Amino acid sequence: MQTVENDIFKALADPTRRAIFERLARDGELTVRALTDHAGVSQPAVSKHLRVLKQARLVNDRHEGRETHYSVQPLALAPIRDWMSHYGAFWSERFDQLESLLKRMDQ
Repeated sequence: MQTVENDIFKALADPTRRAIFERLARDGELTVRALTDHAGVSQPAVSKHLRVLKQARLVNDRHEGRETHYSVQPLALAPIRDWMSHYGAFWSERFDQLESLLKRMDQ
């Protein structure tokens, strides 16, 4: 597996980071303060989680004065979608083989 996928999986493995990512995806651009208000962890912890998400290219940041605004990177999950589509084809083929076997067993 390539490093991009590894970075994304590692970043989203943590439930707090996943919740932050999901909130940004749902609500759009938010400040660190807005994210901290609902994260259940301290502002420094939220900032660390955002740093990991940014390193994994899952979020972008935009500075405005003293505040930093974060938003989900469009198409950020494309590498994971592509990786999963490979396994979707794998399992589809396996289920077709199983269906064929079961039909032969019924005859």
